[in-house]
Amino acid sequence: MKTRFNINNIVRPSVKALKPYSSARDEFKEFNKDMMFLDANENPFNNGLNRYPDPQQSSLKEKLSEIKEVKSSQILLGNGSDEILDLIFRAFCEPTKDEVIVLPPTYGMYEVLANTNAVKVIEINLDETFQPKVKPILEGQKENTKLLFLCSPNNPTANSFNAKNIEELIKGFNGIVVIDEAYIDFSNQESWLSKLKDFPNLIVTQTLSKAYGLAGIRLGVCYASEAIISILNKIKPPYNVNALTQQKALERLLEINKVKQEVKTLISEREVLIKALGDLKFIGKIYPSDANFILMKVDDANLRYRQLIAEGIVVRNRTNQPLCKNCLRITVGTPDENKKLIKTLKYLDQ
Repeated sequence: MKTRFNINNIVRPSVKALKPYSSARDEFKEFNKDMMFLDANENPFNNGLNRYPDPQQSSLKEKLSEIKEVKSSQILLGNGSDEILDLIFRAFCEPTKDEVIVLPPTYGMYEVLANTNAVKVIEINLDETFQPKVKPILEGQKENTKLLFLCSPNNPTANSFNAKNIEELIKGFNGIVVIDEAYIDFSNQESWLSKLKDFPNLIVTQTLSKAYGLAGIRLGVCYASEAIISILNKIKPPYNVNALTQQKALERLLEINKVKQEVKTLISEREVLIKALGDLKFIGKIYPSDANFILMKVDDANLRYRQLIAEGIVVRNRTNQPLCKNCLRITVGTPDENKKLIKTLKYLDQ
């Protein structure tokens, strides 16, 4: 029987006792007023960027709150999702003592960040259909197993995890379950954001790098209970999201209808690619995709990768990943790029 989740039993004692740094912009928050600011040791000569950015990214959070229907107090923004994931490790995992569970093949930064933070990684491979093995995962947790990472839709496999399996894992896991939804906008599955109120041990991460087309500004988003967000806010750097990133992100969020149209186009192009690839002899299998990329099994991944490079097309060779022998991962491009890719693959298939 799972014990009732208590965040105080999960957070590191040193973090629980930590007094967060208070910046000038935390102490005087009305920095949009016409005031003379002599509190933050900034250069006073205005060039548009001489002032520190809003440390809590209030305007950005308000817009995200409106779009995602999640309270601003349940949102944390970071310098890409990687910073958010790192903060989660640092808040809840005691170095050299605690452990986390990851489900290969999956996003490689989970393991990198675990190693960086001296946290042991328990790997439990997905099954042959790229779904989590619920029973081994729950039976594999220990008292010091703090985090479980679920990437859905998953990278590099492109599929979404079964919702029933995910719910069983959230309910049965004694630590925090992190659902990485970097590709959720390309899926017909419902986001787990709607379940935050039901599961106090749930964290959902998203990004503006994929559907929103803002990989260059590095902005990741964390959604969780107010208790979890409060803990992460204690340890985040005071000005972790710069002013230009906040500005560009807000501009893009105000173009939400344009974003939705681009996503619609990419989903349509994904289906065009899948249909065309299915006719090629050297492609053995095309896996179902809920993302903006396709995983396919070919006769010789190393050979086909080199051939595509020679034709000026860069894809990702995933053959060394568990369960992905001779697999290539192809991102859905523009309609013109996809036409060139199809033409090139047909040429190689002769």
